[in-house]
Amino acid sequence: MYESKQISSLQNPLIKKISVLQDKSRERKKSGLFVLEGLRELQLAIKGNYTLDTVLYQGDLISKDVLFQMLDALVPQSNIVGISKEIYAKLAYRKTTEGLLALAHCKPHALNELVIPSKNPLILIAEAPEKPGNIGALLRTADAAGLDAVIIANPKSDMYNPNIIRSSVGCVFTNNIAVGNTFETISYLKENNVACYCAALTALKNYTEVDFKTPSAIVVGTEATGLSQEWLDASEQNIIIPMMGEIDSMNVSVSAAILIFEARRQRGFF
Repeated sequence: MYESKQISSLQNPLIKKISVLQDKSRERKKSGLFVLEGLRELQLAIKGNYTLDTVLYQGDLISKDVLFQMLDALVPQSNIVGISKEIYAKLAYRKTTEGLLALAHCKPHALNELVIPSKNPLILIAEAPEKPGNIGALLRTADAAGLDAVIIANPKSDMYNPNIIRSSVGCVFTNNIAVGNTFETISYLKENNVACYCAALTALKNYTEVDFKTPSAIVVGTEATGLSQEWLDASEQNIIIPMMGEIDSMNVSVSAAILIFEARRQRGFF
């Protein structure tokens, strides 16, 4: 029978540390750690080769033996910690995440370290996305479409914001992600001979009329202001999704999904 530490006090230093990491981007960057929640998210983090620091479980919601079997050789037994119902209720955003929380080490996501094995990549670029929920939705789409990389240009939040992890349902761990500023990202595309196609309300070219079968990056901006002029100038072709109603824009994740799956269709994905 496996044994593990047990924590029942909300004043425990580890519990306080987790609470701070959930709330403060500064602390995540300083410590290099982030918090994830849920069985699926934990499994995807393991699949994505993330290094786990500590795993916490609520024994009434998940079997300790099942947990130890899943984490065999991945986490020292001393770093698997049982927590009380009170602590789990305080730390967990969702109460249907199988009683699991974990601390894991962040990855750097440096653009100059981005490796794309494909010789004919399809990449998604989002410039300055403002809402973590939108980033999460973009990552879910990227995972569903099997994109070669996602680049966040001029990010407004770190990639391990709890809202990004939740809204991506763990796809932040399954995507090949890099972060950089607009200048660095445009330079990266040029150096690697990847053409960028920018979604813009001022564009005249219908997105279905563009050839995405060669190395391509689909670039989307914010719903409020769209893409910066730097992107529009660097674009191989600015493209638009025709709309028939009264509004002139959609949620950025919806627009990106339309463009991405058109590119996948052209490439014989379905």
